[in-house]
Amino acid sequence: MASATLPALSVLDTSPIVQGSMPRQALLNTVDLAYLAEDLGYHRYWVPEHHGMRGVASSAPAVLIAHLANATRRLRLGAGGVLLPNHAPLVVAEQFGTLAALHPGRIDLGIGRAPGGSKAASAALRPQRTKDFGVQLDELRGFLNLPEDAEVKAIPVLGGNIPELWLLGRSPESAALAAERGIKYAFAHHLAPDAPARADLVSVSVIAAEDDERAEWLAGSTRLKVLSRLRGNRVRLPSPEEAAAFPYTADDRAEIAKRSGAVLTGSPETLVPKLQRILDETGTAEIMVTTPLFHHADRRRSYELLASLPGRLTARSNRSASSRA
Repeated sequence: MASATLPALSVLDTSPIVQGSMPRQALLNTVDLAYLAEDLGYHRYWVPEHHGMRGVASSAPAVLIAHLANATRRLRLGAGGVLLPNHAPLVVAEQFGTLAALHPGRIDLGIGRAPGGSKAASAALRPQRTKDFGVQLDELRGFLNLPEDAEVKAIPVLGGNIPELWLLGRSPESAALAAERGIKYAFAHHLAPDAPARADLVSVSVIAAEDDERAEWLAGSTRLKVLSRLRGNRVRLPSPEEAAAFPYTADDRAEIAKRSGAVLTGSPETLVPKLQRILDETGTAEIMVTTPLFHHADRRRSYELLASLPGRLTARSNRSASSRA
């Protein structure tokens, strides 16, 4: 029987390098946001793996997680996710086994299959990829649950230093693979807003502000960035001022309107029914928020406003409480 609970709220942070900024500042902003998230009571904080993307500083999740874990006390830290085709499963098990040993009960290992960058970046990372993703996933699971007679061991894992394993995805195939392997599934709603799926965790792109008008004005930054990419011009996240002054054509505005559902915007009052709909559609008990904003102060404020929402939302899930860390 389904039970009603308060949903958990978490953070997905790409360490965005906005226009006019540099990677160091983006990473320092991530540390600052992690401090804030912990103080506000967020449940977990994940950083993704990307390569060769000029607007993303989170290229090395294991390194960044180690720093964030030392900078915080309670917050669960994890990768959202490690792109397994880029790595030897043994190395991933060793890295996250080390993190789990140093920060017991706080480390998550989210696994994805996407390339995480351009074709050139992918070729540099894995020039001789031969193994199927499912085979790699099983190898990783084996290293995290070693039999006594295993010839090769991920030594840091020994003694129970095992991160919580998640599979990330946005397709029915990923959901089926997670169910087949008995792994928790995190659905990337922010990448596939029109394809809701049952999941243990759902990542959503959200911009909150004191009123709907300001939230939509702030969202202009990411709207313009997406439009620029569609028009063949890759740019870092522009300021909302630049976005507001941009000479949009009628076709531009139609394209933006068609894709506006990928980012939820509004005041807390406006966002409550939008987030409740996602909870109901996916059956999740945890929403992980990513917030694409130019000014770090606006990003902080958005998470401050969102922190009050779990008490106004209801998660109805057939999963037991143990399905959430």
